[in-house]
Amino acid sequence: MRAPEIAVGDYARIDHDRPRRTGVPEVILGEGKSVEQLAGILRALKARGLGALVSRPTPDQRRTLLSRSSRELRMRSFAGGRLFRLPGPLGAWYRHGTVAILAAGTSDVVVAEEARAVLEELGLRVVTAFDVGVAGLHRLLRALGRLERHRPETYLVFAGREGALPTVVAGLVHAPVVGIPTSVGYGRGGGGRAALNAMLQSCAPLAVFNIDAAVPAALFAAQRFAIPPQRRPRARAKTTVRRNSSR
Repeated sequence: MRAPEIAVGDYARIDHDRPRRTGVPEVILGEGKSVEQLAGILRALKARGLGALVSRPTPDQRRTLLSRSSRELRMRSFAGGRLFRLPGPLGAWYRHGTVAILAAGTSDVVVAEEARAVLEELGLRVVTAFDVGVAGLHRLLRALGRLERHRPETYLVFAGREGALPTVVAGLVHAPVVGIPTSVGYGRGGGGRAALNAMLQSCAPLAVFNIDAAVPAALFAAQRFAIPPQRRPRARAKTTVRRNSSR
């Protein structure tokens, strides 16, 4: 039986057994790591034929991952550099399914795109509607009509300022809704705290994540589609793995 973790120096223990246990892969957080530590983790994964997702790399990390010196890693950047992808299998298996992502304003889109990139790299289908906040409900109603034709099984709704959009969506759709407050707004908004408090007080059924928590919200949505190891038909599993390993 293979070890459930990969040791990298004395600073990292990569949990590559997580997809089997939980249905979602470990995502490497760039913040708080040195450039050398992040590069060491990625090279250790590549040496074992594994892929990876890197969330929120620092500017120095981004420059290094895209430099000629790191060309062998073949890193790809998504969501304005908020997510990086090391090619190779992520270890998770998913049935076909669709997640809808909504952003209240254009300023919320960058965080929403981070969640979108995670879901698409896992092989899931994503449909989106951006700039559909409650200041113009006619935009939202039109967007929901379009999104519902795709039968999404989960809605991820990003909103800053007063954070009202997730509650409105949760009162209109027949699927679980997840609210993600963003650090967008003026003065008393407190970097997303007003939106977070509003979502926590929702009178509609609503799950709420932390401020700007695009990656945890995306992984939460992905778990709905995860195929447990004992239920993976061989032919279908190969197709699914190919979808999230070739990017």
